[in-house]
Amino acid sequence: MKAKYEDLKFDLKNGLGILTLNVPRKLNACGKRTRSELHSFWSAMQSEDRCRVIIMTGAGTSFCAGQDVDEMDDPVHPFYKWTVDEIYAFQHEMSDVILLMRRAPQPIIAAVRGYAAGGGFSMAVAADLRVADPTAKFVASYINIGLSAADMGSSYHFPRQVTLARALEYLYTGDAIDAKRALEIGLVNYVVPTAKLMGKAREIADKMLAKSPLGLKFTKEVANQNIGAASLESALYMEERNQVLCLAAAPIRNPLKGKKKK
Repeated sequence: MKAKYEDLKFDLKNGLGILTLNVPRKLNACGKRTRSELHSFWSAMQSEDRCRVIIMTGAGTSFCAGQDVDEMDDPVHPFYKWTVDEIYAFQHEMSDVILLMRRAPQPIIAAVRGYAAGGGFSMAVAADLRVADPTAKFVASYINIGLSAADMGSSYHFPRQVTLARALEYLYTGDAIDAKRALEIGLVNYVVPTAKLMGKAREIADKMLAKSPLGLKFTKEVANQNIGAASLESALYMEERNQVLCLAAAPIRNPLKGKKKK
């Protein structure tokens, strides 16, 4: 990728991309420039074949604290003076980021420490897997500032990762979910010490990178389709199609080949 960002860092090596939200002084809160760069980045990922897996994380002590409150309190043009058109454009830009994350062919691993709040929460739950350190706190904080907690896909992804009742409890109350509780309810895959956070995310990514590129891509595609599939028949159709395409592209590997018989 040739694009240069101010609020993001992206490193790509041997198929693994590491995307870092890089505004640590604001806990990686998303202002106008950050939102625009996220939209540009995820748009580019739709056709970036060199990148096969993405780890998304935040610089400093937090993953992402949500919307930049300084922008909302701008003395020249504060949020409460925005027109309906301006509010819609703002809302749509971030919603589009979530759509682009899910449409990206690369599996996304969110490596979370500190706050994943508001928009940060929605981006974390839009990832395919989540690894957290003990400081992680997940908060669907929209409802705490007078908005609906159902924002940026939170009402779609969150109940599919934990039970509906658990998701609604946290969406309705706006309570924070600490790392221990996140692991208990299935929101995160692993909780590891801070020093091992990126190492664990890389470990998982390396396992993915060892798999068939097409198989990995199609697995995410069919999972996306079947999460909202209308029927078992729809799910089976997508699975059958993708297996045929994978088999046509390359021969399957024998997992026992080269292993010594006991």
